[in-house]
Amino acid sequence: MLGIIMSVVAGAAMSLQGVINTRLSEKVGLYESNVFVQATALALGLIVMWMFGKGDLSEITQVNKIYWTGGILGTVIIVTVMLAIGNLRPTQAIAIILISQLLVAAVIDAFGWLGTEKISFTWNKWVGLALMIAGVIAFKWERSG
Repeated sequence: MLGIIMSVVAGAAMSLQGVINTRLSEKVGLYESNVFVQATALALGLIVMWMFGKGDLSEITQVNKIYWTGGILGTVIIVTVMLAIGNLRPTQAIAIILISQLLVAAVIDAFGWLGTEKISFTWNKWVGLALMIAGVIAFKWERSG
């Protein structure tokens, strides 16, 4: 149940963040807003780590180096979400982002990449993905006349 609740919170936060960051970028610039967003995230992350952290950062050298790319991907995510929302409506951009997330997650599961358990992507999951794509098309479709 906790996983479901956290997934809902994450999805809501991502949608809010995307729109907020896009509006910020309209005033201060795309990359400037990205730096501000990342800096405030670092500050909050450090505070939370110092207050609640139970891990050991000295172990960072013991993990697969590919896992060090999370911060790089964070920058890619923030910038591309702002560009997507700036060029589409928030609902359209987030819907396409969700489909992309689902498809990439399915590939990760199907091949067991990045230390995940290998899980097959069965026909019913393909149907679900197709329905999501159809939903995005229906959402974007505007009647003329």
